[in-house]
Amino acid sequence: MKRRLPSLNALRAFEAAARLGRMSAAADELAVTHGAVSRQIRQLEDTLGVPLFGGSKARPALTDAGRALLPGLTDAFDRMEAAVRACVDSDGTTLDVSCLSTFLMRWLIPRLHRFNTANPDIDVRLRATDQTQANDRFDVLITVNETPDTAPAAMTQPLFDEWLGLVVAPSLLPQFQLAASPPGSALDLSSLPRLHTKTRRNAWAMWSALANQPAPASDRSIIEFEHYYYTLEAALAGLGACVSPWHLVADDVRSGRLLAPCGFHPSGYAYVAVWRRRSRKTDRFCAWLTAEAKAIAPPPQPPSGI
Repeated sequence: MKRRLPSLNALRAFEAAARLGRMSAAADELAVTHGAVSRQIRQLEDTLGVPLFGGSKARPALTDAGRALLPGLTDAFDRMEAAVRACVDSDGTTLDVSCLSTFLMRWLIPRLHRFNTANPDIDVRLRATDQTQANDRFDVLITVNETPDTAPAAMTQPLFDEWLGLVVAPSLLPQFQLAASPPGSALDLSSLPRLHTKTRRNAWAMWSALANQPAPASDRSIIEFEHYYYTLEAALAGLGACVSPWHLVADDVRSGRLLAPCGFHPSGYAYVAVWRRRSRKTDRFCAWLTAEAKAIAPPPQPPSGI
């Protein structure tokens, strides 16, 4: 059956302009002039017989027809790009890795030199994301599975379980406070400001239940940050206590920059690696990830009586 489609260039011009919100941004992405994008969109509108953009030239807005057309085009071009990559670059040298921003900065990057040394023919391209969408472009996605008891999908590699603990700078929790706590008593955290992370608002409640410890009083100072990375930096600076996964603070706890007076407890979450299709580079990277995950030292136990 013969396909009856408008010009592919016109469809590309419209999709880029609608997705990016500006003709100039579409022109930059497509490496053409602003005028070329405008002409292609006008040609598409003439072919379809409906306007796709309304409003002024300075502030173009999608019409109902434009909004209806955009999702299908974006999905189609994503599929076309994936098909081309699978055909001509099925085992190329670039590996796109996507993961949570704090995991990227505090766990993956400090270890990545070992993979680069062992695999000089693979160029790892990192992307930080906190809400990866299904149509994001990646070869390997490192993410959190909140239901680890379920059987992993065929294209998922389990890495390690998450352990949660309260951490605080030594200046806010002198050692004599631990020594003065009677055996079996709860640690008095009432004087500690709480550091929160917007991306994980349930961290304190989860830790309190896991550790059987009362959280700091609700009327104490609460400081909230956009990402875990900022929260951990604030804890290191002595601004308050925070709840953190062990793998993000292991080096700081071992060095004494942070104290973990109540130890760490399994949260029920697990980190996994997900890939879209197997290749030599994804196999090698996931094998390396698994080895690095197995090498993580277990968290310390809390002091006796805490």
